[in-house]
Amino acid sequence: MAGFFATDSDQIDRRTSRSICDAVGERLQQSLRPEPRLPTHLEQLLDELKKRDRDSH
Repeated sequence: MAGFFATDSDQIDRRTSRSICDAVGERLQQSLRPEPRLPTHLEQLLDELKKRDRDSH
């Protein structure tokens, strides 16, 4: 596996490594962020459930 391991001159410092990790983490959070709203059908079902719960009390 020649070339797989970095030599001392190829390595990056901790600060740069941390910055890269943070940037990758931010991008992942943005791309994996859940949708802000539920689908309309689910919202209607939840509204109906809330209505029934209020009516039963």
